[in-house]
Amino acid sequence: NQGAVHEKIGVFNKVITGNNHAMVLGDEFDLRVFPQAWRYGFAVERRHRGGIQRSLQFFDAAGAAVHKVHLRPVSNLHAYRKLVAELVSANQEPTMSLKARVADLGARTADRAGTVDDLREHWSRLTDVNLLKTLKLSRCQALRMVGQDYAWLLDNAAVGAVLQRAAEDELPIMCFVGNRGSIQTHSGLIKSVKQIGPCIYVLDETFRLHLRSHQIREVWAVR
Repeated sequence: NQGAVHEKIGVFNKVITGNNHAMVLGDEFDLRVFPQAWRYGFAVERRHRGGIQRSLQFFDAAGAAVHKVHLRPVSNLHAYRKLVAELVSANQEPTMSLKARVADLGARTADRAGTVDDLREHWSRLTDVNLLKTLKLSRCQALRMVGQDYAWLLDNAAVGAVLQRAAEDELPIMCFVGNRGSIQTHSGLIKSVKQIGPCIYVLDETFRLHLRSHQIREVWAVR
């Protein structure tokens, strides 16, 4: 998304499809896909540093990126070309009609939201954040409503501090970055954390994160 780029380097080993979502799994991968948000796909090839960089790039109806897959030097080029040939569209026009972005479904109006008592009752036995949908609350609304014994605001600088401390203490973490069409997760250790200006980077062998900290609106501690 515009605030964070989450890159995993590895092989897709298993794809599990369902009615409304799919899972892509591997030794380094945990990717959740929501196909209803995917509208356009492109095979992209461009010259880069004396070679050709190849990728598959996917976008929603408004033209926002939902996922990208970049080939590595050891990637199976034959399989890539075969897949592109099988999926190539007859429509190769240089322009397309994009739709205006739909309002975020997570932004619920107050008159539709559950009460604080309802929320706290659910929270006390919460095992899945998707249960918040039964109260018609977005996560941010729920965090503000539930009370400081369950959730409290932190300074935005806490994100960089947490990542740096996790690397120093060799503390395994889970890092999710998502958009309307996909959510990708890193689970495990992180090693190399750097901050350059407003941007925070994790630069590990199979995981890379680029976070624009100046675009962070709120940071919450939750229990």
